[in-house]
Order: sequence, then structure tokens, then C-alpha cells
Amino acid sequence: MNGKNKSDVKIGAKVKVVLKANQRTGKLTEGTVEKLLTKSSFHPHGIKVMLIDGQVGRVQEFI
Repeated sequence: MNGKNKSDVKIGAKVKVVLKANQRTGKLTEGTVEKLLTKSSFHPHGIKVMLIDGQVGRVQEFI
């Protein structure tokens, strides 16, 4: 499970995502998945999700 396969990412999962503003630095933000935004079943940079607090980023790690 590395965050690149949509089947691995579930609503309510605790994850670390990289926000758009932090893509250059790679700083990770922790949160809980509220919504899956990526349509395809795989994305090489991580599945894009919306966290409960409204932030949007690509999944990098699971907690």
C-alpha cells in the first residue's frame, strides 16, 4: 500500500498527503480522508483526496 492505487485508499483512512503548495519541499500533512478525487484506479504521484478539514493533496503514506 503506497497511495498510488485507488483500491488501497478508503474514506476514513488516516493518511499523510503532500499538498499542492508543498510539492517542491515534499512536506507531508496528516489527516483523515473525506473524499477521493482521482477518477482513475492508479496515479503515479498518488491518489488525490480531500481531507476532513478541506485540504486537498496526494496520498504519500498511510498511518
